[in-house]
Amino acid sequence: MKDSLLNRICAEYTLADEVKAMGIYPYYRPISSGQDPVVKMGGKDVLMFGSNSYLGLSDDPRLKEAAIAAIRKYGTSCSGSRFLNGTLDIHLALEEKLAHLVGKEEAVTYSTGFQVNLGVVSCLGFRNGYIFLDALDHACIIDGSRLSYSRVLKFPHNDMEALERKMKAAPTEVPKLVVVDGIYSMEGDIAPVPRLVELCEQYNASLMIDDAHGLGVIGESGRGTANHFGLTDRVDLIMGTFSKSFGSLGGFIAGDHEVLNYLKHNSRSLIFSASMPPANVAAVSCAIDIMLSEPERIAHLWDLTRHAHAEFAARGFDIGHTQSPIIPLFVRDLEKCLTAVKLALEEGVFITPVIPPAVPEDSVIVRFALMATHTMAQLDEGIDKLTRIFKKLEIIP
Repeated sequence: MKDSLLNRICAEYTLADEVKAMGIYPYYRPISSGQDPVVKMGGKDVLMFGSNSYLGLSDDPRLKEAAIAAIRKYGTSCSGSRFLNGTLDIHLALEEKLAHLVGKEEAVTYSTGFQVNLGVVSCLGFRNGYIFLDALDHACIIDGSRLSYSRVLKFPHNDMEALERKMKAAPTEVPKLVVVDGIYSMEGDIAPVPRLVELCEQYNASLMIDDAHGLGVIGESGRGTANHFGLTDRVDLIMGTFSKSFGSLGGFIAGDHEVLNYLKHNSRSLIFSASMPPANVAAVSCAIDIMLSEPERIAHLWDLTRHAHAEFAARGFDIGHTQSPIIPLFVRDLEKCLTAVKLALEEGVFITPVIPPAVPEDSVIVRFALMATHTMAQLDEGIDKLTRIFKKLEIIP
């Protein structure tokens, strides 16, 4: 190892090595198949309950064929940013489809969902303005706010009284942006959009919803959180990603023409990043078509969700306030959480740990997520195995 100051500082980080030495390191576990309900790991079949592929489209043959056809026509890369040489006709067609899907005038795509929030929040965080963030907002929203010129104020999760106190204290005639998740990615609960809309209108603020985990899950035909509450016209900006329900990679922001036009010419993570590759664009477009033409997918996802909520609760699991196919199984102990993940994999069940700094120390959870392609029998098998493991570790009675 080179003896540099950088190396010495980085070498002081030993936590990962300590967990590896304990035999309960839960990250970078290689999968040798697609994101199906059953995946291949180490040559064995493993039930996948750790994926964000809510509609089960990541390995759908129709998406694969659409991606292959796009590669044949356009190649593997646009070799530049959307701003310059990287705009294809299929980018524009997808953006029109996305705007129609979420009920907004326009949409623009970014290379990843992370870049959407990074670029939009930083760009719309104007000097002398205010950004209000839920304490459990995704990391990319937080990072975007850090790059902005606005004053950033956090409020406790879904605490509308606390948000109102902070909004009331802000000057009236300054730009204000409230950014929340639609469905929270770890807790599985839904933002109180009706009250958020009321507060934003009362205090002259704009509302942006990160619907990465809401699109394809809630709302009419999977149109997301604002649609779910019937408040699309009163939500200013709707953000979504393609790596969850839509089985691809990338993201978008949708809103009024004036705001989208400003972002297209000022959002740094859009202007200075290579555009979505053709294969990703085609896969997303195909996924949207499938979602709208096969409503039984979302219906089955919710049959699974209701069953899972009831079974976990009946068996003594603490599942918090989830309202979605994202089900937190509270462990509240780091070592037990990591041990549960290891034992589950040995039993053929893939789950993911959520530990500090992603959550407070007393809120350590196992994240259990459902896909529309799971069968009820697979779900019951997963619940049975986790019940035995959680009892063994004395997490549940």
